[in-house]
Amino acid sequence: MMKEYMLIDKIPVPIEGEKNILALVQKAGIDMPTFCYYSELSVYGACRMCMVEDDRGNMHAACSTPPKAGMSVVTNSARLRKYRKNILELLLANHCRDCTTCEKSESCRLKELARRFYIEDVRFPNGKTEPERDESSVCISIDHSKCILCGDCVRMCNEVQNVGAISFVGRGSKMEVGTAFKVPIANTQCVGCGQCSAVCPTGAIVVQKNVTRTWEAIYDPNTVVVAQIAPAVRAGVAKELGEENGVIAAGKIFAAMRRMGFNHVYDTTTGADLTVTEEAAEFLERLKDDGPFPMFTSCCPAWIRYAENKHPELMPNISTCRSPMQMFGSVIKEYFEHNEKTAGKRIFSVAVMPCTAKKYEAIRPEFKRPDGTDTIDAIITTQELIQMIHEAGIDFKNISPESSSMPFGGTSGAGVIFGVTGGVTEAVLRNVEPDKTYSALQQIAMSGVRGLEGVKETTYQVGDQELKIAVVSGLGNAEKLIRKVQSGEAFYHLIEVMACPRGCIAGAGQPFARSREKAERAKNLYTTDNMTQIKRSESNPAIDEIYAKYIGRKAHSLLHVHYKVKKK
Repeated sequence: MMKEYMLIDKIPVPIEGEKNILALVQKAGIDMPTFCYYSELSVYGACRMCMVEDDRGNMHAACSTPPKAGMSVVTNSARLRKYRKNILELLLANHCRDCTTCEKSESCRLKELARRFYIEDVRFPNGKTEPERDESSVCISIDHSKCILCGDCVRMCNEVQNVGAISFVGRGSKMEVGTAFKVPIANTQCVGCGQCSAVCPTGAIVVQKNVTRTWEAIYDPNTVVVAQIAPAVRAGVAKELGEENGVIAAGKIFAAMRRMGFNHVYDTTTGADLTVTEEAAEFLERLKDDGPFPMFTSCCPAWIRYAENKHPELMPNISTCRSPMQMFGSVIKEYFEHNEKTAGKRIFSVAVMPCTAKKYEAIRPEFKRPDGTDTIDAIITTQELIQMIHEAGIDFKNISPESSSMPFGGTSGAGVIFGVTGGVTEAVLRNVEPDKTYSALQQIAMSGVRGLEGVKETTYQVGDQELKIAVVSGLGNAEKLIRKVQSGEAFYHLIEVMACPRGCIAGAGQPFARSREKAERAKNLYTTDNMTQIKRSESNPAIDEIYAKYIGRKAHSLLHVHYKVKKK
């Protein structure tokens, strides 16, 4: 059967199931300018930057026009160039231009395209000069003066995440992206996942920062600054710091943070191993008591808030285990406050996370310590860590890697893969599987828990028990699965939920990445797992030491949490 072709700039490009002309343009190796197009979102066609011109002089939006065999289009003509420049000028005329101090100055799509099309002057007066900020959330910050109405955040919040905290409000020239009745974002159904900021092409929605507080603690001679670094962070920093994309940078992160002034630097993988140990025990107990099922994982704070807001009836089904960050944070405070070398000094606990929702988790009342202080004092995202490394002038590419601090230096491969969707489930299965051989590890890996799909369903046999498991990433996917369970259409023993599509590797606190880069990040974590001698959390000697020496009888109170069930 002969293939069908389209001519893109006179280049024949085969049509192989592509849904729009834009996919064929990209296939031809042409970087088409866009603002509102993401393959993960629905087609909106608002920005009109991706227009192409056919051989009859008709113009088509490449993102929303299906390809046709024999059709011939050009992506660059005098008419198209003038058209795009006019669009950019109009956007800039209604946009804040404080580019030197903008959060997204180096990654702003509007700035990038203005440079690409050599916009040297804007003929129209600036109609939006005063910033309109919503700083109510501890997770994200919104500045309406930088919004270009591309709708990416709206579609992400409503279509992918099923949260519906933001939408288009107002009409005509007064239209903007915001909340109903202009309620502060913190007072809405927002779960803090930050995926709106991840897809925002400008600085209209950005991550709230804790960088200044962290520097202040580092500079204080009476403060001991202790940091933990989440597994996904190591896979997200390389490209932004001059390394080749795909480099696993954990050792260099430890070294850089010590140079910046952090007194002790640990790997949250140890906390993940604690979580696996406790969660596997809880899961086995539920199997013994025949429920309640399904048991939902509890590592993702955005998922917890989503369940509280939309499905409070599910709270008893969520594991009581704290997230790895909170478990390890509890251990860190307990250790350093009772260590004679640091006694009397302030202990400032910092967590470096790929996630914006962790900023809210850190201040939740459920995690307050008996003296009223927080377990974690500051959350800095991967983006904030990169900023601090730049500020400190550290040559990350040429720095020599170092190990994490002692004690708590031991980690396992099971803890590392927590950063990718399916990783928590795989780590738990490694624990509950009585066969501890290499072939059993391979069998678990190939059981269907791996892969970046939004929903994965599988079964796994443990002894006489067939476990029914679902792994879901993206809250919209979680909602669909919950409906199947509640209608009786499906039954699962264990459901892993991560709010961010593809897991923590694609958290909103990470540098923005396209699908291919996210796949590389996942591959990095699995490669690290392969190279780690200890594959199972229960085999990590640091875990036995933590239970025996540092938490003892306080284990349950330090490692578990009970959320208050709210009325729907």
